[in-house]
Amino acid sequence: MTKTKRKRLIYNLITFSVVIAAYLILQHMIDAKTITRSLKGQLVPICAWIVMAVSLNLVIGFSGELSLGHAGFMSVGAYTGAVVSGWLLNAFQMENTVLRLVLAIVAGGILAGIAGVVIGIPVLRLRGDYLAIVTLAFGEIIRNLVNVLYIGTSEGHLNFSFLHKNLPESAVILVDGAKGAVKIKPISTFTVGFVLILITLIIVLNLVNSRAGRAIQATRDNRIAAESMGVSVTKYKMMAFVTAAVLAGMAGALYGLNSSTVVPTQFTFNQSINVLVFVVLGGLGNVLGSVISAAFLTVLPEVLREFADYRMLVYAIVLILVMIFTNNPAIRSLVNRLISPVKALLRGRQPSALQGGDKA
Repeated sequence: MTKTKRKRLIYNLITFSVVIAAYLILQHMIDAKTITRSLKGQLVPICAWIVMAVSLNLVIGFSGELSLGHAGFMSVGAYTGAVVSGWLLNAFQMENTVLRLVLAIVAGGILAGIAGVVIGIPVLRLRGDYLAIVTLAFGEIIRNLVNVLYIGTSEGHLNFSFLHKNLPESAVILVDGAKGAVKIKPISTFTVGFVLILITLIIVLNLVNSRAGRAIQATRDNRIAAESMGVSVTKYKMMAFVTAAVLAGMAGALYGLNSSTVVPTQFTFNQSINVLVFVVLGGLGNVLGSVISAAFLTVLPEVLREFADYRMLVYAIVLILVMIFTNNPAIRSLVNRLISPVKALLRGRQPSALQGGDKA
């Protein structure tokens, strides 16, 4: 096994171990009833934001494109999941919540992937600030469209209407314009969220370590050199963009089916910026960093709730300090020295300091 493959295997092993260990600890706390109600209520949203952060890292960290419309794909998944779940329940009396949740998540991913293809074909030919502005506009367009969208189910059929609520009187309203998706029966669970995280990690880590992933990273590092070697830049950027959109849609469905209503104001530009902060704080191209930062920054405002009016100020200060420390070369060097013995043990070798002592 080459050194690169060994490092990749160790990184993947650590990433999955951290996620699985966190799930087992939290599940034990739930079973033992030692977890607070506020933290328990945050578990499903944390899963959704982790998936969002990892998927956006695929676009920004590995593909090298700045996307500011990721919340738009999340809203597509959230509304699709709510409509599919409500339709299955009202039209087919599907009481199996797990099956309904899985079908809603799959449908949310598919619709968000289609939206990713539609927006990606014209947009991914742009670069830099132009791409960021267009993806930002896409997110706002989606939010304004769902503001005037009405969906109901009647006699097993779905009825759609824009601008005016022209639905049959017998229809059960699923999406009610600016009121959002209504009458949702919350069915999301922490276990399904954990499984979705694992699926996301498997997809992203396998993609970035594959031949296509190397092509994606080559287009990020040097677009001209990649094109000169015959790499289709648009094709591979589209691959990363659509994959991220599908995962964001699935996260949106999980997030939307965790509450009784979903409103368009939940998916504003600010949410896209929040996910971007998760990615930057965790490190561009660092999947494990995205997982940890998304979980940390989602829980932090709740932990600081006792500060009342000052909690968002404290949150901002903590965020600034964390960004400064994580990007400090001296601190990075210290962390690398601390974890180097662990890395050496995982490789089956003694730490370098011990080796030096033996030689002496």
